[in-house]
Amino acid sequence: MLAPVSAPFVVLPGQGRVLDMGSFAVSVLADGASTSGGFAVLETHGEGTGFGPPMHIHRDAAEAFYVLEGTYQMYFENREELAPAGTFVYVPQHAPHTFKLVSEGSGRKLNIFSPAAMVGFFEQLSEAESRSEATLELLGQIAERHDMEIVGPVPGTYL
Repeated sequence: MLAPVSAPFVVLPGQGRVLDMGSFAVSVLADGASTSGGFAVLETHGEGTGFGPPMHIHRDAAEAFYVLEGTYQMYFENREELAPAGTFVYVPQHAPHTFKLVSEGSGRKLNIFSPAAMVGFFEQLSEAESRSEATLELLGQIAERHDMEIVGPVPGTYL
């Protein structure tokens, strides 16, 4: 059973902890510590046209997306869906998925993980990016440490 959160909290615009990922940024709005492990909420922003991660699986959490700006092409194991601003996407735990920003300009979306997950992945990848040490091999190692399995090629826009 999860311990209760000690107090309500509010994160105003621009107040999330920002992680520089090199080709995009992640603002941590809620993490496991602030939600008693219930969920994590990340805002990804600055993703350019063509940006997308490799096809992957989360072994420890379901993931949801809410598109705030831009249009993303969502890829699942057996289908694709276009996701313009205002679209909500749910991906169950263990389901292969990825996405690519297909509109011009930059994209922005919320990523919600339940139970809380993936903040450590982005923290470690951001640290590697800041030292110019992010490689495909290191990406795989970081993913494995955070119960994520990469099951497709890594696009050149990700690292």
